[in-house]
Amino acid sequence: MNIKNLIEQTGWKLATEKADLNTEIEGVYCGDLLSWVMGNGEPGQAWITVQVHMNIVAVAKLREFSCILIADNANLTPEIIDRAEGEEIAIIETGIPVFESARKLIELGV
Repeated sequence: MNIKNLIEQTGWKLATEKADLNTEIEGVYCGDLLSWVMGNGEPGQAWITVQVHMNIVAVAKLREFSCILIADNANLTPEIIDRAEGEEIAIIETGIPVFESARKLIELGV
């Protein structure tokens, strides 16, 4: 499944405009401790988090995640969105908790 399909099938909001929506999602990683995510995430995964610190963009770029999914209505700042767009990393927002977001991705076959 690619990012565009995920957004279409869930109705979740794309926060960034400058990202390749054809990027394939090859798994899911859930976590909020940035150092833990850096050490354990795998390239191609969608990263689900409630962490809204500027460094999420750097971690996503380093781990080559397909996208960042911000769960539970965590509030993104314009600065984070701008930085993600500069790095061409898609950020998707949802109001549901991390567990429910992961369950939805599993239901969709990710």
